[in-house]
Amino acid sequence: MTGADLLRLDATSLSRRIAGREVSCRELMQATLDRIAALNPHYNAIVSLRDPQALLAEADACDARLARREPTGWMHGFPLAVKDLSDVAGLPTTMGSLAVGRRVPDTDALFVQRMKAAGAIVIGKTNTPEFGLGSHTYNKVFGTTRNAWAPSKSAGGSSGGAAVALALGMLPVADGSDMGGSLRNPAAFNHIVGFRPSRGRVPAVPADDVFFQQLSTEGPMGRTSEDVARLLCTMAGWDDRAPLALAEMLPDPAAADPIVCRPGRRIGWLGSLWSDLPLEPGIRELCEAALRKLEGAGWQVEPCALDVAREVNWSAWLRLRQMLVGGKLGALYAQPRLREQLKPEACWEVEQSFQLTAAQLYQATVQRTAVYQAFRRLFERFDYVVAPTAQVFPFSAELDWPHEVAGVAMDTYHRWMEIVTPFTLAGLPVASVPVGFGPQGLPMGMQLAGPPRADLAVLALAREWEAIAPWSSQRPPAVGSPA
Repeated sequence: MTGADLLRLDATSLSRRIAGREVSCRELMQATLDRIAALNPHYNAIVSLRDPQALLAEADACDARLARREPTGWMHGFPLAVKDLSDVAGLPTTMGSLAVGRRVPDTDALFVQRMKAAGAIVIGKTNTPEFGLGSHTYNKVFGTTRNAWAPSKSAGGSSGGAAVALALGMLPVADGSDMGGSLRNPAAFNHIVGFRPSRGRVPAVPADDVFFQQLSTEGPMGRTSEDVARLLCTMAGWDDRAPLALAEMLPDPAAADPIVCRPGRRIGWLGSLWSDLPLEPGIRELCEAALRKLEGAGWQVEPCALDVAREVNWSAWLRLRQMLVGGKLGALYAQPRLREQLKPEACWEVEQSFQLTAAQLYQATVQRTAVYQAFRRLFERFDYVVAPTAQVFPFSAELDWPHEVAGVAMDTYHRWMEIVTPFTLAGLPVASVPVGFGPQGLPMGMQLAGPPRADLAVLALAREWEAIAPWSSQRPPAVGSPA
Protein backbone atom coordinates (compact mmCIF):
# COMPACT_ATOMS: atom_id res chain seq x y z
CA MET A 1 0.00 0.00 0.00
CA THR A 2 1.40 3.39 -1.01
CA GLY A 3 1.48 6.36 1.32
CA ALA A 4 -1.29 8.01 -0.70
CA ASP A 5 -3.46 4.88 -0.39
CA LEU A 6 -2.82 4.81 3.34
CA LEU A 7 -3.96 8.39 3.83
CA ARG A 8 -7.16 7.74 1.89
CA LEU A 9 -8.33 5.26 4.52
CA ASP A 10 -10.93 6.39 7.04
CA ALA A 11 -9.72 6.42 10.63
CA THR A 12 -11.68 3.31 11.61
CA SER A 13 -10.16 1.23 8.80
CA LEU A 14 -6.73 2.67 9.54
CA SER A 15 -7.04 1.73 13.22
CA ARG A 16 -7.89 -1.86 12.37
CA ARG A 17 -5.01 -2.19 9.91
CA ILE A 18 -2.53 -0.88 12.46
CA ALA A 19 -3.90 -3.22 15.13
CA GLY A 20 -3.57 -6.13 12.67
CA ARG A 21 -0.02 -5.00 11.84
CA GLU A 22 -0.91 -4.70 8.16
CA VAL A 23 0.38 -1.11 8.37
CA SER A 24 3.14 0.18 10.62
CA CYS A 25 2.94 3.37 12.65
CA ARG A 26 6.20 4.47 11.01
CA GLU A 27 4.68 4.06 7.54
CA LEU A 28 1.70 6.16 8.60
CA MET A 29 3.85 8.85 10.19
CA GLN A 30 6.17 9.04 7.17
CA ALA A 31 3.25 9.27 4.75
CA THR A 32 1.70 12.00 6.91
CA LEU A 33 4.92 14.03 7.06
CA ASP A 34 5.35 13.69 3.29
CA ARG A 35 1.79 14.86 2.75
CA ILE A 36 2.27 17.85 5.03
CA ALA A 37 5.53 18.77 3.29
CA ALA A 38 3.81 18.64 -0.10
CA LEU A 39 0.55 20.44 0.76
CA ASN A 40 0.94 22.57 3.84
CA PRO A 41 2.98 25.32 2.11
CA HIS A 42 -0.07 25.91 -0.12
CA TYR A 43 -2.83 25.56 2.49
CA ASN A 44 -1.26 26.47 5.87
CA ALA A 45 -3.39 24.11 7.94
CA ILE A 46 -0.72 22.71 10.28
CA VAL A 47 1.36 25.04 12.47
CA SER A 48 4.06 24.48 15.10
CA LEU A 49 5.02 21.16 13.47
CA ARG A 50 7.35 19.10 15.63
CA ASP A 51 10.72 17.72 14.50
CA PRO A 52 10.10 14.90 11.97
CA GLN A 53 12.83 12.66 13.39
CA ALA A 54 11.36 12.88 16.88
CA LEU A 55 7.93 11.99 15.47
CA LEU A 56 9.31 9.00 13.57
CA ALA A 57 11.02 7.82 16.76
CA GLU A 58 7.67 7.98 18.59
CA ALA A 59 6.05 6.03 15.75
CA ASP A 60 8.77 3.38 16.07
CA ALA A 61 8.02 3.15 19.79
CA CYS A 62 4.34 2.57 18.94
CA ASP A 63 5.35 -0.23 16.57
CA ALA A 64 7.50 -1.77 19.30
CA ARG A 65 4.52 -1.78 21.68
CA LEU A 66 2.42 -3.54 19.04
CA ALA A 67 5.15 -6.14 18.59
CA ARG A 68 4.94 -6.77 22.34
CA ARG A 69 1.13 -7.01 22.04
CA GLU A 70 0.69 -3.83 24.07
CA PRO A 71 -1.57 -1.62 21.94
CA THR A 72 -2.52 1.68 23.56
CA GLY A 73 -5.98 2.24 22.09
CA TRP A 74 -7.93 2.69 18.88
CA MET A 75 -5.79 5.74 17.93
CA HIS A 76 -2.52 3.81 18.34
CA GLY A 77 0.11 5.65 16.28
CA PHE A 78 -2.30 8.19 14.81
CA PRO A 79 -0.70 11.55 13.92
CA LEU A 80 -2.75 14.25 15.65
CA ALA A 81 -2.60 18.04 15.49
CA VAL A 82 -4.47 19.99 18.17
CA LYS A 83 -6.32 23.24 17.51
CA ASP A 84 -4.13 26.16 18.57
CA LEU A 85 -6.59 27.31 21.24
CA SER A 86 -5.89 24.28 23.45
CA ASP A 87 -2.84 23.28 25.44
CA VAL A 88 -0.38 20.55 24.51
CA ALA A 89 2.58 20.09 26.83
CA GLY A 90 5.78 21.33 25.18
CA LEU A 91 4.08 23.06 22.22
CA PRO A 92 3.23 26.77 22.00
CA THR A 93 -0.38 27.84 22.48
CA THR A 94 -0.52 31.10 20.53
CA MET A 95 -4.31 31.39 20.04
CA GLY A 96 -3.31 33.06 16.77
CA SER A 97 -2.50 36.27 18.64
CA LEU A 98 0.64 38.36 18.86
CA ALA A 99 -0.69 39.64 22.18
CA VAL A 100 -0.37 36.15 23.69
CA GLY A 101 3.02 35.27 22.27
CA ARG A 102 4.24 31.67 22.28
CA ARG A 103 3.29 30.42 25.73
CA VAL A 104 4.48 26.83 26.17
CA PRO A 105 2.37 24.90 28.71
CA ASP A 106 3.72 21.97 30.69
CA THR A 107 0.41 20.07 30.80
CA ASP A 108 -2.16 18.89 28.25
CA ALA A 109 -5.80 19.87 28.06
CA LEU A 110 -7.99 17.03 29.34
CA PHE A 111 -9.27 15.98 25.92
CA VAL A 112 -5.67 15.92 24.63
CA GLN A 113 -4.72 13.64 27.52
CA ARG A 114 -7.56 11.35 26.52
CA MET A 115 -6.51 11.23 22.86
CA LYS A 116 -2.93 10.53 23.83
CA ALA A 117 -4.14 7.77 26.15
CA ALA A 118 -5.93 6.27 23.13
CA GLY A 119 -2.58 6.14 21.31
CA ALA A 120 -2.36 9.40 19.35
CA ILE A 121 0.96 11.13 18.67
CA VAL A 122 0.70 14.92 18.70
CA ILE A 123 2.64 16.27 15.70
CA GLY A 124 1.78 19.97 16.02
CA LYS A 125 -1.17 22.37 16.05
CA THR A 126 -3.89 23.39 13.58
CA ASN A 127 -4.38 27.02 12.62
CA THR A 128 -7.22 29.16 13.97
CA PRO A 129 -8.38 32.79 13.82
CA GLU A 130 -7.11 35.04 16.61
CA PHE A 131 -8.78 33.75 19.82
CA GLY A 132 -11.10 31.73 17.57
CA LEU A 133 -13.09 34.89 16.77
CA GLY A 134 -14.82 34.77 13.40
CA SER A 135 -15.46 31.88 11.03
CA HIS A 136 -12.46 32.64 8.80
CA THR A 137 -9.02 31.26 9.70
CA TYR A 138 -6.36 33.95 9.45
CA ASN A 139 -4.08 35.62 11.99
CA LYS A 140 -0.88 37.66 12.24
CA VAL A 141 1.11 34.81 13.80
CA PHE A 142 0.78 32.14 11.11
CA GLY A 143 -1.20 33.71 8.27
CA THR A 144 -4.25 32.44 6.37
CA THR A 145 -5.47 28.87 6.02
CA ARG A 146 -6.89 28.19 2.57
CA ASN A 147 -9.88 26.12 1.53
CA ALA A 148 -9.11 22.49 0.67
CA TRP A 149 -11.30 22.61 -2.46
CA ALA A 150 -10.49 26.12 -3.64
CA PRO A 151 -7.29 27.65 -2.21
CA SER A 152 -8.37 31.17 -3.14
CA LYS A 153 -11.33 30.80 -0.75
CA SER A 154 -11.78 30.82 3.03
CA ALA A 155 -11.35 27.59 4.98
CA GLY A 156 -14.00 28.75 7.44
CA GLY A 157 -13.29 28.71 11.12
CA SER A 158 -12.45 28.76 13.75
CA SER A 159 -11.41 25.11 13.32
CA GLY A 160 -10.30 25.89 9.78
CA GLY A 161 -6.85 24.37 10.01
CA ALA A 162 -8.30 21.13 11.36
CA ALA A 163 -10.93 20.90 8.62
CA VAL A 164 -8.43 21.52 5.81
CA ALA A 165 -5.91 19.04 7.24
CA LEU A 166 -8.64 16.40 7.36
CA ALA A 167 -9.97 17.07 3.89
CA LEU A 168 -6.47 16.88 2.41
CA GLY A 169 -5.48 13.69 4.23
CA MET A 170 -2.92 15.28 6.56
CA LEU A 171 -4.76 13.89 9.60
CA PRO A 172 -7.07 10.88 10.11
CA VAL A 173 -9.30 12.73 12.65
CA ALA A 174 -9.09 16.11 14.38
CA ASP A 175 -10.35 18.06 17.36
CA GLY A 176 -11.96 21.46 17.11
CA SER A 177 -14.10 23.77 19.20
CA ASP A 178 -17.36 25.58 18.58
CA MET A 179 -19.12 28.61 19.99
CA GLY A 180 -20.51 30.23 16.85
CA GLY A 181 -20.25 27.37 14.38
CA SER A 182 -16.50 26.77 14.63
CA LEU A 183 -16.84 22.99 14.23
CA ARG A 184 -19.71 23.26 11.77
CA ASN A 185 -18.79 26.07 9.38
CA PRO A 186 -15.31 24.79 8.40
CA ALA A 187 -16.75 21.29 8.01
CA ALA A 188 -19.27 22.65 5.51
CA PHE A 189 -16.64 24.73 3.70
CA ASN A 190 -14.29 21.71 3.33
CA HIS A 191 -16.74 18.84 2.74
CA ILE A 192 -16.16 16.87 5.95
CA VAL A 193 -18.10 16.15 9.17
CA GLY A 194 -17.97 18.49 12.16
CA PHE A 195 -19.84 17.65 15.34
CA ARG A 196 -20.79 20.04 18.13
CA PRO A 197 -21.61 17.81 21.14
CA SER A 198 -24.32 18.39 23.72
CA ARG A 199 -23.43 21.02 26.29
CA GLY A 200 -21.24 19.38 28.92
CA ARG A 201 -20.41 16.28 26.88
CA VAL A 202 -16.70 17.17 26.52
CA PRO A 203 -15.42 18.78 29.73
CA ALA A 204 -13.32 21.95 29.39
CA VAL A 205 -10.24 21.36 31.56
CA PRO A 206 -8.35 23.51 32.36
CA ALA A 207 -10.67 26.52 32.41
CA ASP A 208 -10.71 29.85 34.23
CA ASP A 209 -14.51 29.69 34.56
CA VAL A 210 -16.44 26.45 34.98
CA PHE A 211 -19.94 27.87 35.54
CA PHE A 212 -20.78 30.73 33.16
CA GLN A 213 -18.98 29.40 30.07
CA GLN A 214 -21.75 27.31 28.52
CA LEU A 215 -21.59 28.40 24.87
CA SER A 216 -18.30 26.95 23.68
CA THR A 217 -17.33 23.29 23.56
CA GLU A 218 -14.59 21.10 22.14
CA GLY A 219 -15.66 18.37 19.75
CA PRO A 220 -14.61 15.97 16.99
CA MET A 221 -14.16 16.28 13.23
CA GLY A 222 -13.63 13.53 10.67
CA ARG A 223 -14.23 12.32 7.15
CA THR A 224 -16.95 9.83 8.20
CA SER A 225 -19.65 9.83 10.85
CA GLU A 226 -18.24 6.65 12.42
CA ASP A 227 -14.80 8.25 12.82
CA VAL A 228 -16.43 11.26 14.45
CA ALA A 229 -18.37 9.02 16.84
CA ARG A 230 -15.19 7.22 17.91
CA LEU A 231 -13.37 10.46 18.58
CA LEU A 232 -16.37 11.84 20.48
CA CYS A 233 -16.35 8.75 22.74
CA THR A 234 -12.63 9.34 23.32
CA MET A 235 -12.97 13.04 24.20
CA ALA A 236 -16.12 12.78 26.32
CA GLY A 237 -16.65 11.80 29.95
CA TRP A 238 -17.18 13.21 33.42
CA ASP A 239 -14.40 15.04 35.23
CA ASP A 240 -14.96 16.66 38.63
CA ARG A 241 -12.97 19.73 37.59
CA ALA A 242 -15.87 20.55 35.25
CA PRO A 243 -18.95 20.47 37.49
CA LEU A 244 -21.44 20.97 34.64
CA ALA A 245 -20.03 18.05 32.61
CA LEU A 246 -22.34 15.17 31.71
CA ALA A 247 -21.77 12.02 33.74
CA GLU A 248 -23.44 9.48 31.44
CA MET A 249 -21.12 7.03 29.71
CA LEU A 250 -20.69 6.70 25.96
CA PRO A 251 -19.62 3.44 24.27
CA ASP A 252 -16.01 2.30 24.16
CA PRO A 253 -14.48 4.11 21.16
CA ALA A 254 -12.79 0.84 20.12
CA ALA A 255 -16.16 -0.96 19.96
CA ALA A 256 -17.15 -2.63 16.70
CA ASP A 257 -19.79 0.06 16.26
CA PRO A 258 -19.93 3.09 18.59
CA ILE A 259 -23.16 4.35 16.98
CA VAL A 260 -25.40 1.97 18.88
CA CYS A 261 -28.83 3.55 18.40
CA ARG A 262 -31.33 3.30 15.57
CA PRO A 263 -32.43 6.77 14.55
CA GLY A 264 -36.01 7.95 14.54
CA ARG A 265 -37.48 8.83 11.13
CA ARG A 266 -39.12 12.25 11.61
CA ILE A 267 -37.22 15.32 10.38
CA GLY A 268 -38.29 18.94 10.71
CA TRP A 269 -36.90 21.21 7.98
CA LEU A 270 -36.22 24.67 9.41
CA GLY A 271 -35.04 26.24 6.17
CA SER A 272 -33.31 29.52 7.00
CA LEU A 273 -34.89 29.50 10.52
CA TRP A 274 -36.43 32.94 10.02
CA SER A 275 -38.06 34.23 6.84
CA ASP A 276 -35.87 37.35 6.74
CA LEU A 277 -32.54 35.57 7.34
CA PRO A 278 -30.58 35.91 4.07
CA LEU A 279 -29.01 32.90 2.30
CA GLU A 280 -26.82 32.95 -0.77
CA PRO A 281 -28.58 31.41 -3.78
CA GLY A 282 -27.99 27.67 -4.06
CA ILE A 283 -27.68 26.83 -0.36
CA ARG A 284 -31.35 26.13 0.34
CA GLU A 285 -31.59 24.17 -2.90
CA LEU A 286 -28.71 21.84 -1.95
CA CYS A 287 -30.25 21.10 1.44
CA GLU A 288 -33.71 20.50 0.02
CA ALA A 289 -32.27 18.13 -2.60
CA ALA A 290 -30.60 16.20 0.23
CA LEU A 291 -33.86 16.01 2.15
CA ARG A 292 -35.67 14.67 -0.93
CA LYS A 293 -33.12 11.85 -1.04
CA LEU A 294 -33.82 11.09 2.61
CA GLU A 295 -37.55 11.06 1.86
CA GLY A 296 -36.84 8.56 -0.91
CA ALA A 297 -35.13 6.37 1.71
CA GLY A 298 -38.22 6.38 3.93
CA TRP A 299 -37.70 9.44 6.11
CA GLN A 300 -40.60 11.75 6.95
CA VAL A 301 -39.63 15.36 6.23
CA GLU A 302 -41.89 18.28 7.11
CA PRO A 303 -41.24 22.03 7.05
CA CYS A 304 -41.33 23.63 10.49
CA ALA A 305 -40.47 26.89 12.24
CA LEU A 306 -38.53 27.84 15.35
CA ASP A 307 -41.12 29.61 17.48
CA VAL A 308 -38.88 32.33 18.86
CA ALA A 309 -38.30 35.75 17.36
CA ARG A 310 -35.05 36.32 15.52
CA GLU A 311 -34.28 39.43 17.59
CA VAL A 312 -34.74 37.44 20.83
CA ASN A 313 -32.19 34.85 19.71
CA TRP A 314 -29.69 37.44 18.46
CA SER A 315 -29.95 39.62 21.55
CA ALA A 316 -29.20 36.64 23.82
CA TRP A 317 -26.30 35.57 21.62
CA LEU A 318 -24.69 39.02 21.47
CA ARG A 319 -24.84 39.74 25.18
CA LEU A 320 -23.77 36.33 26.44
CA ARG A 321 -20.91 36.14 23.94
CA GLN A 322 -19.78 39.67 24.81
CA MET A 323 -19.73 38.79 28.50
CA LEU A 324 -17.63 35.67 27.89
CA VAL A 325 -15.24 37.04 25.28
CA GLY A 326 -14.91 40.42 26.98
CA GLY A 327 -14.19 38.78 30.30
CA LYS A 328 -11.58 36.53 28.76
CA LEU A 329 -9.75 39.25 26.82
CA GLY A 330 -10.29 42.21 29.14
CA ALA A 331 -6.87 41.89 30.81
CA LEU A 332 -5.09 42.06 27.44
CA TYR A 333 -7.20 44.99 26.31
CA ALA A 334 -6.37 46.87 29.51
CA GLN A 335 -2.69 47.02 28.50
CA PRO A 336 -2.25 49.57 25.68
CA ARG A 337 0.78 47.81 24.21
CA LEU A 338 -1.08 44.53 23.96
CA ARG A 339 -4.33 46.15 22.88
CA GLU A 340 -2.56 47.37 19.75
CA GLN A 341 -1.87 43.74 18.84
CA LEU A 342 -5.53 42.65 19.09
CA LYS A 343 -7.68 42.29 15.98
CA PRO A 344 -10.48 44.89 15.73
CA GLU A 345 -13.16 42.28 16.34
CA ALA A 346 -11.56 41.31 19.66
CA CYS A 347 -11.45 44.93 20.75
CA TRP A 348 -15.08 45.37 19.73
CA GLU A 349 -16.18 42.41 21.86
CA VAL A 350 -14.35 43.78 24.92
CA GLU A 351 -15.68 47.30 24.42
CA GLN A 352 -19.23 46.01 24.04
CA SER A 353 -18.85 44.03 27.27
CA PHE A 354 -18.12 47.25 29.18
CA GLN A 355 -21.67 48.41 28.47
CA LEU A 356 -23.42 45.32 29.81
CA THR A 357 -25.52 45.53 32.96
CA ALA A 358 -26.60 42.75 35.31
CA ALA A 359 -30.19 43.29 34.19
CA GLN A 360 -29.22 42.84 30.54
CA LEU A 361 -27.37 39.62 31.28
CA TYR A 362 -30.30 38.26 33.24
CA GLN A 363 -32.59 39.13 30.34
CA ALA A 364 -30.18 37.35 27.97
CA THR A 365 -30.47 34.15 30.00
CA VAL A 366 -34.27 34.46 29.89
CA GLN A 367 -34.08 34.87 26.10
CA ARG A 368 -31.74 31.89 25.85
CA THR A 369 -34.28 29.86 27.81
CA ALA A 370 -36.93 30.85 25.27
CA VAL A 371 -34.74 29.49 22.46
CA TYR A 372 -34.27 26.20 24.32
CA GLN A 373 -37.99 25.84 25.00
CA ALA A 374 -38.79 26.53 21.32
CA PHE A 375 -36.54 23.64 20.32
CA ARG A 376 -38.02 21.42 23.04
CA ARG A 377 -41.47 21.95 21.52
CA LEU A 378 -40.14 20.98 18.09
CA PHE A 379 -38.69 17.77 19.47
CA GLU A 380 -42.16 16.79 20.67
CA ARG A 381 -43.02 16.48 16.95
CA PHE A 382 -39.70 15.56 15.34
CA ASP A 383 -36.72 13.33 16.08
CA TYR A 384 -34.37 15.82 14.40
CA VAL A 385 -34.41 19.31 12.96
CA VAL A 386 -32.30 20.38 9.99
CA ALA A 387 -31.02 23.70 8.64
CA PRO A 388 -28.19 24.87 6.36
CA THR A 389 -24.81 25.12 8.07
CA ALA A 390 -23.89 28.51 6.63
CA GLN A 391 -25.53 31.46 4.93
CA VAL A 392 -22.73 31.87 2.38
CA PHE A 393 -20.51 29.63 0.31
CA PRO A 394 -16.73 29.87 0.89
CA PHE A 395 -15.70 33.46 0.12
CA SER A 396 -12.41 35.08 -0.84
CA ALA A 397 -9.58 34.23 1.53
CA GLU A 398 -8.45 37.86 1.26
CA LEU A 399 -11.70 39.17 2.77
CA ASP A 400 -11.88 39.77 6.53
CA TRP A 401 -15.51 38.60 6.67
CA PRO A 402 -18.65 38.79 4.48
CA HIS A 403 -20.05 42.28 4.85
CA GLU A 404 -23.26 41.36 3.07
CA VAL A 405 -25.25 38.22 2.34
CA ALA A 406 -27.57 38.13 -0.67
CA GLY A 407 -27.47 41.93 -0.78
CA VAL A 408 -28.24 42.35 2.95
CA ALA A 409 -25.62 44.27 4.97
CA MET A 410 -24.15 42.51 8.02
CA ASP A 411 -23.95 44.74 11.11
CA THR A 412 -21.35 42.64 13.01
CA TYR A 413 -18.36 40.52 12.04
CA HIS A 414 -20.26 37.32 12.88
CA ARG A 415 -23.80 38.16 11.73
CA TRP A 416 -23.24 36.12 8.55
CA MET A 417 -23.15 32.98 10.75
CA GLU A 418 -26.39 33.78 12.59
CA ILE A 419 -27.92 30.50 11.40
CA VAL A 420 -25.78 28.46 13.83
CA THR A 421 -26.47 30.53 16.95
CA PRO A 422 -29.80 29.08 18.20
CA PHE A 423 -28.33 25.56 18.27
CA THR A 424 -25.45 26.89 20.37
CA LEU A 425 -27.77 28.70 22.76
CA ALA A 426 -29.89 25.57 23.23
CA GLY A 427 -26.83 23.37 23.86
CA LEU A 428 -27.95 20.80 21.28
CA PRO A 429 -25.86 18.10 19.61
CA VAL A 430 -25.39 19.17 15.98
CA ALA A 431 -23.55 17.54 13.08
CA SER A 432 -22.62 19.44 9.95
CA VAL A 433 -22.61 16.98 7.05
CA PRO A 434 -21.75 17.62 3.40
CA VAL A 435 -24.63 18.17 0.97
CA GLY A 436 -22.66 18.81 -2.20
CA PHE A 437 -21.39 21.74 -4.23
CA GLY A 438 -23.04 24.97 -5.30
CA PRO A 439 -23.21 26.69 -8.70
CA GLN A 440 -19.53 27.74 -8.48
CA GLY A 441 -18.37 24.28 -7.42
CA LEU A 442 -17.92 25.25 -3.74
CA PRO A 443 -18.88 22.95 -0.85
CA MET A 444 -21.77 23.34 1.56
CA GLY A 445 -23.19 21.42 4.50
CA MET A 446 -26.36 21.13 6.53
CA GLN A 447 -26.88 20.99 10.28
CA LEU A 448 -28.51 17.88 11.74
CA ALA A 449 -29.66 18.61 15.29
CA GLY A 450 -31.22 16.39 17.91
CA PRO A 451 -32.54 16.81 21.45
CA PRO A 452 -30.08 17.42 24.29
CA ARG A 453 -27.82 14.39 24.96
CA ALA A 454 -28.94 12.62 21.76
CA ASP A 455 -25.39 12.83 20.39
CA LEU A 456 -25.17 9.31 19.01
CA ALA A 457 -28.66 9.49 17.54
CA VAL A 458 -27.60 12.56 15.55
CA LEU A 459 -24.54 10.69 14.32
CA ALA A 460 -26.80 7.75 13.39
CA LEU A 461 -28.75 10.08 11.10
CA ALA A 462 -25.46 11.39 9.71
CA ARG A 463 -24.40 7.82 8.92
CA GLU A 464 -27.66 7.08 7.13
CA TRP A 465 -27.21 10.22 5.04
CA GLU A 466 -23.62 9.20 4.34
CA ALA A 467 -24.85 5.87 2.97
CA ILE A 468 -27.12 7.73 0.55
CA ALA A 469 -24.47 10.31 -0.43
CA PRO A 470 -21.01 8.82 0.29
CA TRP A 471 -19.10 12.06 0.67
CA SER A 472 -16.00 10.46 2.17
CA SER A 473 -15.09 9.04 -1.25
CA GLN A 474 -14.82 12.58 -2.65
CA ARG A 475 -11.46 14.26 -2.15
CA PRO A 476 -10.31 17.74 -3.18
CA PRO A 477 -7.92 18.18 -6.14
CA ALA A 478 -5.05 19.21 -3.87
CA VAL A 479 -2.60 21.84 -5.09
CA GLY A 480 0.99 20.66 -4.67
CA SER A 481 0.15 16.99 -4.11
CA PRO A 482 2.55 14.43 -5.51
CA ALA A 483 1.55 12.67 -8.72
